[in-house]
Amino acid sequence: MDGFTGSLDDSMSGASVSDVNDRLSALELRVQQQEDELTVMKAALADVLRRLAASEDSATSATKKQHGGKGGAALREAYSMSCIANGGTSGRKRDSTSVTRKETLSSAAKSGADRKKEVSSQRSPMEEIQENPSPSPSSPHPPQAPQQRPAPPSDSSKGPAPPKRGPSVKRSSGMERSQSSTWETSEENRNKLVKAASTSKLLAKVVKTADRHKDPVVSQAAKMSTREKNSQAEGNHIKMFMRGRPITMFIPSDVDNYEDVRSELPSERLKLEWVYGYRGRDCRANVYLLPTGEIVYFIASVVVLFNYEERTQRHYLGHTDCVKCLAIHPDKIRIATGQIAGVDKDGRALQPNVRVWDSVSLSTLQIIGLGTFERGVGSLAFSKADSGQHLSVIDDCNDHMLTVWDWQKKSKIAEIKTTNEVVLVVEFHPTDPNTIVTCGKSHIFFWTWTGTSLARKQGIFGKYEKPKFIQCLAFLSTGDILTGDSGGVLLVWTRSSAETPTGKGPRAFQISRQVKGHEGSVFCLCEMRSGTLLTGGGKDRRIVLWDHELRAERDIEVPDQYGTIRAVSEGKGEEFLVGTSRNFILRGTFNDGFTVEVQGHTDELWGLASHPTREMFLTCAQDRLVCVWNSNNHQLQWSRTLEEHGHCADFHPSGAVVAIGTHSGKWYVLDAESTDLVAIHTDGNEQLSVMRFSADGGLLAVGSHDNFIYLYTVSERGRKYSRYGKCTGHSSYITHLDWSPDNNFIMSNSGDYEILYWDVPNGCKLIRNRSECKDIDWATYTCVLGYHVFGVWPEGSDGTDINALIRSHNRKVIALADDFCKVHLFAYPCSTPKAPSHKYSAHSSHVTNVSFLYNDSHLISTGGKDTSIMQWRLVEKSSFSLTDGLLSNSTPRRVDTVFTPSPSATTTPTQEPVPSLTANGSQEASPETPPPTELDPPPSELTPPNSESTPPPSDSTVSLKDSLDPSDDTATPSDEGLPPLTPPS
Repeated sequence: MDGFTGSLDDSMSGASVSDVNDRLSALELRVQQQEDELTVMKAALADVLRRLAASEDSATSATKKQHGGKGGAALREAYSMSCIANGGTSGRKRDSTSVTRKETLSSAAKSGADRKKEVSSQRSPMEEIQENPSPSPSSPHPPQAPQQRPAPPSDSSKGPAPPKRGPSVKRSSGMERSQSSTWETSEENRNKLVKAASTSKLLAKVVKTADRHKDPVVSQAAKMSTREKNSQAEGNHIKMFMRGRPITMFIPSDVDNYEDVRSELPSERLKLEWVYGYRGRDCRANVYLLPTGEIVYFIASVVVLFNYEERTQRHYLGHTDCVKCLAIHPDKIRIATGQIAGVDKDGRALQPNVRVWDSVSLSTLQIIGLGTFERGVGSLAFSKADSGQHLSVIDDCNDHMLTVWDWQKKSKIAEIKTTNEVVLVVEFHPTDPNTIVTCGKSHIFFWTWTGTSLARKQGIFGKYEKPKFIQCLAFLSTGDILTGDSGGVLLVWTRSSAETPTGKGPRAFQISRQVKGHEGSVFCLCEMRSGTLLTGGGKDRRIVLWDHELRAERDIEVPDQYGTIRAVSEGKGEEFLVGTSRNFILRGTFNDGFTVEVQGHTDELWGLASHPTREMFLTCAQDRLVCVWNSNNHQLQWSRTLEEHGHCADFHPSGAVVAIGTHSGKWYVLDAESTDLVAIHTDGNEQLSVMRFSADGGLLAVGSHDNFIYLYTVSERGRKYSRYGKCTGHSSYITHLDWSPDNNFIMSNSGDYEILYWDVPNGCKLIRNRSECKDIDWATYTCVLGYHVFGVWPEGSDGTDINALIRSHNRKVIALADDFCKVHLFAYPCSTPKAPSHKYSAHSSHVTNVSFLYNDSHLISTGGKDTSIMQWRLVEKSSFSLTDGLLSNSTPRRVDTVFTPSPSATTTPTQEPVPSLTANGSQEASPETPPPTELDPPPSELTPPNSESTPPPSDSTVSLKDSLDPSDDTATPSDEGLPPLTPPS
């Protein structure tokens, strides 16, 4: 560490005041790299010390007398060498170091807010448990026959004593710090070790011994990849390394030869069937009715086309990150949607872009702006006077660049900086093809577009009060422009006839009339077919109908439980559609009020549980809402607001009640039918991460961030709970746990990659000899670490990349939720490194949870920051249509010609393309197929996509908050005190 301190001081002394921030960033990265390397070294050191302690405890006095002093040294050396051979060779150590360096770079790309889980790097009881009952580490333990209940070790005196849980280590200055562990030896032996050799000497000994034995091992390891080196079968167990920590998994007795184990792609696939939710909280003007009778809107990276009469959805899946804005072509068929920038799992930036696509066939027509837009697409609009030939786009960068495109040719015609202030709206004038209007914070600009140039005239408010935000605009039949602002005022802008445009720039628009429209802001404007206008208010939640003379005719108030108004558009007949800040889409009239068509959560989702006997599932989120959904009719069954943020949930096997864990250690039991509160308990004062009923419902396990698992006996069909015991032994927070079918055993994972087993009938004791648990069957499989699932981990993972995992009830497949917006489908068991998977994109944030319905017909996945719920249908490979490319169509009645992208231009529509595996062994699923041809399509033809150069599919975990437009003070109200969602009548 002295050398490290010296290098730090040298770097700091050379830093000047001007570049101190850059220096600090570089130093933090170097510190992180060195800490990761130290973690690897400490893992090897810990293994050496553990084996030394075990050898001293197990050596008899006769052995000591026979060997004497020199023999003891030889014995220690033998154990050190066997440790090196098992997991600490210089070749592997070098490899692990390179891996951790790669992890450091990838983790550095994640923002601090997105690092949801801090992983302690302490030493844990997992590695102190006796991994191999044989005295010699080199001789494998003979396979044991399956047993109903493992017995404790026969001679407990020879086993190590229970460990003390060391203090947790928190990150300081954004850097994750490691701490040497407390190894399990007696005080006397520990003192002897400390006196015998310092840490530096032991490290030097490990390296020296590794060098002595490196030649044969390196030559053998040279043929293997990093992940294969980090998970090798050694005798009767497999070791995998996570951030330098060894994770030992014992091979079950029914596996005769591990070398013959193979992992194949599952025959089942996923097809997106339904998307729950809508992004209204931070977007505007993103709900429209299409001529097909479908409402088009977006959430996450999916654009949804929802037919509310037939209760069907279709999905455009071409985007690779959060969709932020939407524009409808004048022909009402073609649609343009813009997405934000992102970061993939390797830290590479993903470029924002605009996709123009056909709403009938759902095929991508053009991808615009790759390499042009910086931060994301803030707003966009088709031209109207020239039949939608051009597209104007506002970039969300600091300069808010305005670009004009001939979108069919993918050519940028004009570009100019607008302002450093927020730009909320861009629109083409409907009758003057050369006029573009933009507005936003404290400004409205009128642009004259001629050729490749854009000339600006600023709107002058004169005697009228200048608003803080101009939030929306519309064009009147007279050619005048109507704006709504944050003061609740409607302004009419009329073009001055006194000025001539010849050679003198654009003619100015001047305010000709002012009308007070709303209390608070005017958030949206909508021109109706009849020429009348609808306005939506922010603070007053009123929708007002205005006649041709801008006189208020009728108004209606949106109920407070739905939030403030974000979007208003025309519906069928007298109906209108409303998008709200609490992510509702309402359909209503002035006479009949509102009907809820779409609803969802408004904050990050984590809790998910499937009903044990019915096609229903429950979600809970940080908005304090608990919702139960019907997966058949895709509607909300009921919702209830809790006092705390819900984080995890599980149904009782009878289906009568559901247990919900919160962030404060409190957990609730609700009646699954009446939503009545049945019970309330508290365990600790930290977040509860997992609730799990046993297979027969007689016990409940509660995993907490205080490192304990609390057990309760359950009676009266889940209505009565009594404390049974507590599992103590983890050195980090509990992440996942599973029960055995007979309720006797629990398998658990923790934040520092432990796999521990618990004997429940014998006082919830930790099972020291984990090899005895290798043949236990598990009623569920949600633990992300274990022999049957370790192949799901990607190469170079930092241990936080997988948020949830679940095995199907028929034990055929594993579904996985990762940190890179993907849902994976693996075959079960998945017991080989780099196992292949089907990979699916729809979420635009980390996927927090996955769950199969009780009959394995569907998979449910929940998103984090994107607040979305996705329902996937499991289909066999033979029934998976090639037309499931950039589209997902759950409407059986509609049969459309679809241009399906394929890996090769020579693939015929009747051939199924050969799936291409990623470097991680994962198969890219069709929704991520990129973009279209560069050929210019005739206006009447659709252009099938091909393999044009495009950024890789997004693996972004970028927070949505980073991409939001600032809005006025009343635009985004606090969602404190959220009411329950309303089931549709």
